[in-house]
Amino acid sequence: MKRVDEIRNLLIVYLDAYKKKYKVKKMGIFGSYSRGEQVKDSDIDILVEFEEPIGLTFVDFAEELEETLQTKVDLVSRKAIKPKLWKYIKKDIIYV
Repeated sequence: MKRVDEIRNLLIVYLDAYKKKYKVKKMGIFGSYSRGEQVKDSDIDILVEFEEPIGLTFVDFAEELEETLQTKVDLVSRKAIKPKLWKYIKKDIIYV
């Protein structure tokens, strides 16, 4: 099981490629990993903001993240988060 700093550092390595390929503007880790509450079967919650809509390529990006991190990833677009939920997520998020 990876620690949040290991995940963040790995994502930093790939960030430029993600920006070019998927038009990533910003991304961060939230949820159990960002709070240090992850367990063996926890997925990694990743919030992403895009420069422009990427359509179905979103699924490809999620799969690529899972391959890179070797862990199940729950990829969430910033635009998909309702304001009530955002107030909790923004407290936990660790940006890459």
